[in-house]
Amino acid sequence: MHMGDALISPIVGGTMLAASTGVMGYSIHQLKGEVFEKRLPLMGVMGAFLFAAQMINFAIPGTGSSGHIGGGILLAIILGPSAGFLTLASVLLIQALFFADGGLLAFGCNLINLGFFTCFVAYPMIFRPMVRKAVTKRRIIIGAILASIVGLQLGSLGVVAQTWFSGRTELPLSTFLLFMQPIHLAIGIVEGMITGLIVSYLYSQNAAFIYAHQQSDDVKTAMKPKRHLVMKVMVAALVVGGLISLFASSNPDGLEWAVFKTANTEEVANESTVIHWLERAQEQISFMPDYGFGGRMSSDKAETSVSGIVGSFITLGIVLLLGIGIKRRGRRVSQNE
Repeated sequence: MHMGDALISPIVGGTMLAASTGVMGYSIHQLKGEVFEKRLPLMGVMGAFLFAAQMINFAIPGTGSSGHIGGGILLAIILGPSAGFLTLASVLLIQALFFADGGLLAFGCNLINLGFFTCFVAYPMIFRPMVRKAVTKRRIIIGAILASIVGLQLGSLGVVAQTWFSGRTELPLSTFLLFMQPIHLAIGIVEGMITGLIVSYLYSQNAAFIYAHQQSDDVKTAMKPKRHLVMKVMVAALVVGGLISLFASSNPDGLEWAVFKTANTEEVANESTVIHWLERAQEQISFMPDYGFGGRMSSDKAETSVSGIVGSFITLGIVLLLGIGIKRRGRRVSQNE
C-alpha cells in the first residue's frame, strides 16, 4: 500500500507530510528511559526484518492481486507504538529514497496510512486490551488478526480519502472504495496471521519481546530480550530478504490492483510540475529502483536478492543511528531538568 506521488496533489501531500512530522515529533518525545535504551538493538533488527518482509508479496487467491505485511502492528507489539512508528518511518523513507518504492511527496500519506492507524489506533484499542489480563498464544494471534484488519482498513480508507481530496477523477470515490476495502481485508487477515505467529514464537522464547510485558512490575528483569534471540531476528531478516524474497508473488499489490480495476490503467497520470520534479529527483537518488540494479547483474533474481540484503543492512544502520540520537537527546533533556 505504498502510494506513488502521482496519486496525490501537492497540497494533500504537504499536509500529510506535516501531520506525519508531528506524529514523529511526538514519538521521539515519548522515547526515553532505561527500557528504550535497552531495546535499541531490537529496534534496529526489527526494522531490518520488516524491510525484508515487505519484499515478500503473497498471492490473494481468485483476485490476481497480492499483498505484503505493512508491519505496523508487528512493530507496535514488539517495540511499542512510538518506537514502532519511528522504525516504520525509517523503513518507508529508505524504500522511497533508495528503492523508488513509494513517492517522496507521498511519504507522509504512506506513514500515516501504514503507521499511525496501526501503531496509535489499532494497537492500543484492539491488541493491547486483548493481552492485558493474560498473554497467551490464542490471545496474541486473535489480537494480531483483528488489529491488522482494522489498521489496514483504516489505512486503505486513508488512501481513498487522500486521492479524493487530491481531485483524482480517474478514481471515483465509491468505485475505488469498493475495490480497496475488500482486497485489504483479505491482506489484513493474512498479515494478522503472520504477525500472530511471529509474535507467538518470539514470546515463547523470551517474554521480553512483547512491549506490553515491559510495563509490568517485572520490568527490571524482563526489559531486555536475550542477545542470541535478537541475532536470530537479524539472521531471519537476511534469509527473508536474500532468499525467500525470490519466491514472492509477481501479481500487483492491493493498491495497484485497485487502481487498475478502478481506472483501467496501471499508472495514473499527474501533470503537476512539482510531482514531475520530485519523480525526477527520486530517479536520481535511488540506486536500486524497484529492488534491482537496472539489469546490471546476471539476473533479476540476483538483483532482488542483493537488494534485500543491502536494504536490510541500510535499515539496521539508519534505525540504530536514529535510536542513538534519540537516546542522547533524552539524556541531555534529563540533565537539564
